Amino acid sequence: MANNQMPEDPGAPENTDEEFISPDKAESLADEAADAAATEAEDADPLADPLDDEALDAEISEALSDIEAGADPENPNRVDPDADGDGAVSDIELQLAERTEDLQRITAEYANYRRRTERERAEIADLAKAKFADKLLPLLDDLELAKQHGDLGEGPLKAFSDKLHNVLEGQKLTAFGAEGETFDPEIHEAVQDLSSGDEKVIGTVLRKGYSLGGKLIRNAMVIIADPA
Repeated sequence: MANNQMPEDPGAPENTDEEFISPDKAESLADEAADAAATEAEDADPLADPLDDEALDAEISEALSDIEAGADPENPNRVDPDADGDGAVSDIELQLAERTEDLQRITAEYANYRRRTERERAEIADLAKAKFADKLLPLLDDLELAKQHGDLGEGPLKAFSDKLHNVLEGQKLTAFGAEGETFDPEIHEAVQDLSSGDEKVIGTVLRKGYSLGGKLIRNAMVIIADPA
């Protein structure tokens, strides 16, 4: 005998909709779906690992090394675009080769500029020293005459002369021209030749010559004579 008993609430959704799912059953189904998805994810093989920054840096460094190694030995500033040697040049390889050549050229230009600047500064400093020393040569000549006449004895003038010579020698100012030295027309200026043979030496020094750091500042003025 069929049960024809009327439900207590005939208008409720569970009594009127055959596809109705109660909240408790919906929550239960959601939990089951989440568990199934988690189990499937654990069993599945991952397609790719997360991006490894250290590995990427290593690959970039290796690529740069390959680009530098691909430079033409006869022309170091030219880089072979086919860095990986696969016979094909990609846009990235071509751009990297161009940037590497630009960097090498700029580095070489800067190195040349720095060397040229340092050389010019050294030349300017030497020229300034030479001009300053040239202004002091008349003073050195007077002190030399005072020494020859015996006026440079012990006292303040002797102390001044010693200090001045020490300072100038510290700046690589060197005097040359002494009696008996071989005559050299490149550095000696002869005002009179009293020699009779082929061998000529300095007989009398009228004025000493000076050089600064190996560069001639003033010729020595001398009288040529025969060897003693």
